[in-house]
Amino acid sequence: MRKEALSKGTIYVLLSLGAILMLLPFVWMISTSLKAPNEVMAMPPVWIPSEWQFENYSSASEAAPFGTYFFNSIIVTVLTTIGELLTTILAAYAFSRINFHGKGVVFAVLLGTMMVPGEMLLIPNFVTVSNLGWIDSYEGLVIPWIASIFSIFLLRQYFFSVPQELSYAAKVDGCSDFKFLWYVMVPLAKPALITIALLKIIGSWNAFLWPLIVTNSQELRTLPVGLSAFTTEAGIKYELLMAASTMVILPMLLLFFVMQKYVISGVARSGLKG
Repeated sequence: MRKEALSKGTIYVLLSLGAILMLLPFVWMISTSLKAPNEVMAMPPVWIPSEWQFENYSSASEAAPFGTYFFNSIIVTVLTTIGELLTTILAAYAFSRINFHGKGVVFAVLLGTMMVPGEMLLIPNFVTVSNLGWIDSYEGLVIPWIASIFSIFLLRQYFFSVPQELSYAAKVDGCSDFKFLWYVMVPLAKPALITIALLKIIGSWNAFLWPLIVTNSQELRTLPVGLSAFTTEAGIKYELLMAASTMVILPMLLLFFVMQKYVISGVARSGLKG
């Protein structure tokens, strides 16, 4: 009994240390966003500002057209999420319930593409988007990211957990594959779909490199790209940069805390571990 208590205590201590290490960057970001300029680079570091500079947030919001950036981020995030959900649902159902020649080979090839670093696809994607005339447009920001092999794999595993007898019963009642998908499989896969949507929302909201290279004008840039407004030839205004970063990250943190139970449920039911 004592050995078991000691083991649990060790685990809790290690988990607490890990949590503290993970939270330190966020604490530093919020602390810096409330500092005066002379305290930002002070040595030793100042964790608690002598005076709370809340005006840093208003100054940061006025330093660039963040209203436009916020609107663009919402549009891109919503469209890419809806697009990925549609492609994921259709592809996952095909790979889990429909038998066709070469299904295993096709799926294995698609899984193999997950081993290709995303950075290697930037140039081919950029050339394709450029040839289509989608540079500096919503099409270029959205369409290349409306499908995800990982999401298809996740939902396919979830679909496998649905008893095959439901499909047989539906076909006996005259239900087509399309109706069975939308009226039976999709409602049952709600936790997995919420997980996929949440991961996509966070990824799209925080995307920086692709929006940076595919947009040329401020009218189409998103929030992460807009943070570069605080980096000038004269230096970086860290207090304003951290204030803007806090405003950018806060919506995603709140969303994750509200929806985290669905993420856990979706991953657990899909059979993914670790």
